[in-house]
Amino acid sequence: MCGFVGFVSQIDNKKEILNKMMDRIIHRGPDMAGDYIDGDVALGFRRLSILDLSEAGRQPMTSEDGNVTITFNGEIYNFMDIRRELEEKGYTFKSNCDTEALLHGYEEFGEDIVYKLRGMFAFVIWDKVNKKLFGARDFFGIKPFYYTRTKKGSFLFGSEIKSFLEHPHFEKKVNKDALRPYLTFQYSSQEETFFEGVYKLPQAHYFVYQNDTMTVKRYWDVDFDSKDKPFEEYKNELDKVINESVNAHRISDVKVASFLSGGIDSSYITASLMPDKTFSVGFEYDKFNETNYAKELSDILGIENVRKLITADECFDMFPTIQYHMDEPQSNPSSVPLYFLAGLATEYVTVVLSGEGADEIYAGYEEYDERPAMRKYKKLPGFIRRVAAAVAEKLPYFKGHDFIIKGSGKPENWFIGQAKVFEEKEANSIVKPEFRNAPTIKQITGKIYERVKDKDELIKKQYLDLNLWLPGDILLKADKMSMAHSLELRVPFLDKVVMEHAAGIPSKYKITPENTKYILRRASAQTLPEEWVNRIKVGFPVPIRYWLREEKYYNTVKEYFTADYAKEFFDRDKLMALLDDHKAGKANNQRKIWTVFTFLTWYKRFFIDEV
Repeated sequence: MCGFVGFVSQIDNKKEILNKMMDRIIHRGPDMAGDYIDGDVALGFRRLSILDLSEAGRQPMTSEDGNVTITFNGEIYNFMDIRRELEEKGYTFKSNCDTEALLHGYEEFGEDIVYKLRGMFAFVIWDKVNKKLFGARDFFGIKPFYYTRTKKGSFLFGSEIKSFLEHPHFEKKVNKDALRPYLTFQYSSQEETFFEGVYKLPQAHYFVYQNDTMTVKRYWDVDFDSKDKPFEEYKNELDKVINESVNAHRISDVKVASFLSGGIDSSYITASLMPDKTFSVGFEYDKFNETNYAKELSDILGIENVRKLITADECFDMFPTIQYHMDEPQSNPSSVPLYFLAGLATEYVTVVLSGEGADEIYAGYEEYDERPAMRKYKKLPGFIRRVAAAVAEKLPYFKGHDFIIKGSGKPENWFIGQAKVFEEKEANSIVKPEFRNAPTIKQITGKIYERVKDKDELIKKQYLDLNLWLPGDILLKADKMSMAHSLELRVPFLDKVVMEHAAGIPSKYKITPENTKYILRRASAQTLPEEWVNRIKVGFPVPIRYWLREEKYYNTVKEYFTADYAKEFFDRDKLMALLDDHKAGKANNQRKIWTVFTFLTWYKRFFIDEV
């Protein structure tokens, strides 16, 4: 696990600039640094040693003939299979790391190497002969990749946006189209980031940069094509697939542990891995501490559980640092405990496994389920429900309004993913006019829904979350919060083989009257106690509702809401009305307040405090 930076620039002092960019991401790789410069092309690398701890794994890594150089972040779990295939073709290897298999794989297969990979990755290869950069990002977006074209003709890329700040051609500006959608989604929901002109390479895409032209292409997508096999057969296959994935993800030359909450996902991974240690955090508030469940399961499994309770002071003190590491504002409250959880784990280990992705793959979210009343309503003919929904959408809100719209069976008309903070109209009303011309929510989600327009309602919801919520929120915070502490986080549920199996499971086995994520729960029962199998999902609860009603933390947020720079973006009176009504108990505005507070914290850190 590592981080990389790079650029194509006609500029002096390339090595000095490259080293400054590398220093910005030293947290991603404190063990070793390396650089490569060829004419206008510069590649830099920071290494966190996991596989092949020797100097042989140093990056950037160049082929024997000097024609191909790679810088790579992630893990290729099937690299030994690729290596054996390449050895049969006559390639020789000087290391035991996956980077070299990827390097020689490109020499042999060219851009088609992406079709052979299994893992989490972002990489860039400089092909000296063809004068082109080739790179890719993994199937789910586990590892980050950013790029930009500057006005002075430079092409910059790297694992974190903050590294671009050290390049003299980079101009730092806020993307005005990012703010309004963010207020609804709680994360950056478009390819262009909060930094104007800086883009994310989407998950499951590769790029070619050649002759000053950038070409991006999708190389993989989920194919939901279910086959109606017996439930027991699918259940047993699922358990086998998960255990095989955990075994693939345990590959390391250092110890591997796991994060553990009270939920089924991390519990299933832990029971399959059986590490020496598990790590858990909670808060010093009632109902916001699941560490007792984690300790109980660890004791049952005979594993040491290391846990910590977090205070509000710790969270507010570190919040600017958290947003700095995040690169873009992201107001999922669970980012805060995850930051402290990663810090706790890194005192003991370098690699942890976690349970991200199970809810998206196996349908674990409450929004995927239907209550008895909805199931009864959906017995009405579909055309009647769709007409009723179309009428309801045009009317002012009334009791049953949302129920009728959701009953249409067309999630593309209402479902935007797992977070919905501000309604679009309210977001419009609190931002200044120059921020109101951003893409609409339906414009953002519509192009994703279009790819699964003929699938059932559950698959549409899953597909949207897999392409928007998962990379934009869940995996962003997983990578950034773990790497802030030089910790590698691996996610065995988010494996190509696991996903391809899950995509074949009929929706009726995922959501049942008994529970969400039903087939995963029954598969895990072969490993976990029944109490864990049926536990209700609670996420990673954070007591911000209560913090914001305490004078101390109310005043902290108030300072941001009333700052001069806040008026560049918001109607400050409306912000204070949200904050005051919440403090007085007139409304529960905690998510809206936290989302605005997060943006302003990010803005202050990068645009006010940044020299």
